[in-house]
Amino acid sequence: MAQLLRVQNFTVSSDGIAAGEDQTLERPFGYVDPGRLFSWAGATASWPNRTDPGGSRGLDDYFTRDFSHNIGAEIMGRNKFGPQRGPWENHEWQGWWGDEPPFHTPVFVMTHHTRPSFTLSDTTFHFVDADPATVLDRAREAADGKDVRLGGGVTTIRAFLDADLIDTLHVAVAPVKLGTGLSLWDSPDDLRDRYHVDVVPSPSGMTHHLFWRK
Repeated sequence: MAQLLRVQNFTVSSDGIAAGEDQTLERPFGYVDPGRLFSWAGATASWPNRTDPGGSRGLDDYFTRDFSHNIGAEIMGRNKFGPQRGPWENHEWQGWWGDEPPFHTPVFVMTHHTRPSFTLSDTTFHFVDADPATVLDRAREAADGKDVRLGGGVTTIRAFLDADLIDTLHVAVAPVKLGTGLSLWDSPDDLRDRYHVDVVPSPSGMTHHLFWRK
C-alpha cells in the first residue's frame, strides 16, 4: 500500500486561525492561548501527557488515541521546533519538546538554516533545506513503509497543500473565534475541489473535518 502523508489533530478556531503571530520562546503560539484551541485533546482519556486517571471517551478520544497509529516519520516547520529565526545561534537548545519528545520517530524540520541532527530518547531530529516534495521523499524513506505525519505549523501545511502532496487531513475546529493570526483557510470549502470531506460534530463542541483525496 502507498505511504500516506497525513495531517492529524490539527486544530484551528472557528475562523480558521491556527496560531498567533509574534511567537516567542515563552509563547509558542504567539498571542493565542493554546488552551482555547487544544483543551479538547487534553480532556481525553488517551491524552499522552495525562497524569491522572479518567478523561473523556468517544469521538475526541478516538482521534487522540489514533495519533501515532502507523506513523513512521514526522515533518514539521522550523517554527514548530522553536522560535529562533535566521542562523542557529545556540545548538544546545533542542526544541520545545523536552528530553522525551512525543514523536518517537525521525522528525524532519524544514529550515533554510541547517544544523547537525541529534537524538532525544527515540526521536531523531533532522534539519533540511529543501522543497516539500524532496522532504517528503526523505521522510517516506525513513518511515520504512509506514505513513508520514505532517505536523505543522500552518505555513508548512499550506505549502504542502499548494504542492498537492497531502493525502488525508483531520482538522479539529474549536468553537472559539480569534479574529487575527495565521490562518489555515478562509473556509474548509476551499479544499472541496481536491478532497472528499466529512464534517462530524462532537459533544465537546469541537467539529472534526475529515478530508481525503479524490
